[in-house]
Amino acid sequence: MPTLPGYPPPARGEPHWPPQLTVAVAIALQIFLPDRLVPGPRWLFPALEALMLVVLFAASPQRLVQEHRPRRRLALATTALVSLGNAISLVLLASNLLHHNVTQGKQLVIAGILIWLTNVLLFSLWFWESDRGGPGRRAAGHDGPPDFLFPQMADDRLSPGWRPLFVDYVYVSLTNAAAFSPTDTMPLTPMAKGLMSVQSLVSLVTIGLVVSRAVNIL
Repeated sequence: MPTLPGYPPPARGEPHWPPQLTVAVAIALQIFLPDRLVPGPRWLFPALEALMLVVLFAASPQRLVQEHRPRRRLALATTALVSLGNAISLVLLASNLLHHNVTQGKQLVIAGILIWLTNVLLFSLWFWESDRGGPGRRAAGHDGPPDFLFPQMADDRLSPGWRPLFVDYVYVSLTNAAAFSPTDTMPLTPMAKGLMSVQSLVSLVTIGLVVSRAVNIL
């Protein structure tokens, strides 16, 4: 990989509340899904996810300035649990559309939108937690090799000392989910390419199959 100008940038802490809020919003979106698209008892997944979020909030510093491995493991576990629930809901929604006589088209359109939005939020968390070894390492200035090439990294003279914050990963997730491919930020490592590929596939299934099929039965 070619040497990037000004890499790694100087250490800089960042607030921890944006990703915590993102997890909470993702859980809330799942609560609004119809009963038939919720795996198991309706309360099970939201309760487990909320419990992990509360523990994460209590155990985490409100401003990341250094690596905190227990926090990162818990954050990854919470994100994985919410992602599993969202994936199961997508499979159930596709199954209902393909194998059942569907009459509630409006409800299914809303469900497809909720699943797509949850997908955007979850992958912004995956990108944020995986890039350069995680947010703690980045905040401490101990960045690993970059997994994503942001435009600001191409020329340090334009944005000296720039490093991505959580909002930058939300933008990458949104554009990747909408375009089914990278836009201005390129994946550099197999992990980044794998995450973006999975997100594009989930987004394509949600928009191309689920939403379009639901619109046709309105």
